[in-house]
Amino acid sequence: MKLLVATRNKGKLKEITQKFSSIPDIALFSIEDIEKEIGSISEVIEDGTTFAENALKKARDLSQRTGYPAMADDSGLVVDALGGEPGVYSARYAGDGATDAERNALILEKLKDVPARERKARFVCVLALVVPEKGEFLAEGICEGEISTEPKGSHGFGYDPIFYLPEYHATMAEIPLEIKNTLSHRARALEKAAKIVQLLI
Repeated sequence: MKLLVATRNKGKLKEITQKFSSIPDIALFSIEDIEKEIGSISEVIEDGTTFAENALKKARDLSQRTGYPAMADDSGLVVDALGGEPGVYSARYAGDGATDAERNALILEKLKDVPARERKARFVCVLALVVPEKGEFLAEGICEGEISTEPKGSHGFGYDPIFYLPEYHATMAEIPLEIKNTLSHRARALEKAAKIVQLLI
């Protein structure tokens, strides 16, 4: 099976390739790979109200353009005390062009008077698989945690420095990458997606 992944990020493609390494007869290609065959592919506007809607929109678009099976993801941080924010707006929180540090600072400011017991949060990743003539499939991964009171750690990116994992007594940005890659929301979603792909081949 030739599976197109809706990303230009080589790191993300490598992570997915590793998760799918035990599946025979599958070849993964990025958007850049397929553009060499069919020409430029424009970015899809992520205007869905849920992670699933955005992921499906991207996967459907890529599959329809190429005729190949396609996979796309959408992910973000969900903070209970903020009514689910930033959610699908995680990448655009604090405005277009804002840095990771500015987005983290905004969340910490909004939670400055919220006690520890009410700072529950989770990272959510939804992977959408669109396979012509076989259907559409979703795989969700969730990593539960809390929002810390200050950023800590330098290993991660995005909201990792303020996402505290009680079982590790550390933020996501403080734990080693090899551990993060086993418990992250994306890793968990990929494990489920790999099982779906195995059934489809």
